[in-house]
Amino acid sequence: MSPHEVDCHTVKQKIDANHEFILLDCREQEEYDLVNISASRLLPMSEIQQRVSELEVHRSEEIIVYCHHGMRSLQVTNWLLQQGFANVKSMQGGIDAWSCEIDNSKIRY
Repeated sequence: MSPHEVDCHTVKQKIDANHEFILLDCREQEEYDLVNISASRLLPMSEIQQRVSELEVHRSEEIIVYCHHGMRSLQVTNWLLQQGFANVKSMQGGIDAWSCEIDNSKIRY
C-alpha cells in the first residue's frame, strides 16, 4: 500500500465514527448508478479537471477517493495532491474491495 492509500476497513471506521471527510467517487455516472457507497459524492475522473473548483472549499479537509478497483482513484489522488490539496488518499481496492470486505449486499461488476 502506498502512503497515499487507505484500506476500506479504515474508511468504514471513519464513516461509522462520523469522522469529517469527503468520500469522493471518481467513477463514471453509470458505474455510480449501478453501485455506490451512500456517504459518497460523485465527481468522475473524466470531469475532475473542469470541476475541481467544486472541491475548493474542501482543500484543507480530508478527502478519500475511490473507484472500481483503486487505479483511477490513485491517479485522482496524485493529481489532487499536485493541485495543492493536502490530505487526499485513495481507497485501495475500490468499491470492489468494499463489496467483498464491508458490504456484500453491494453488487460487484
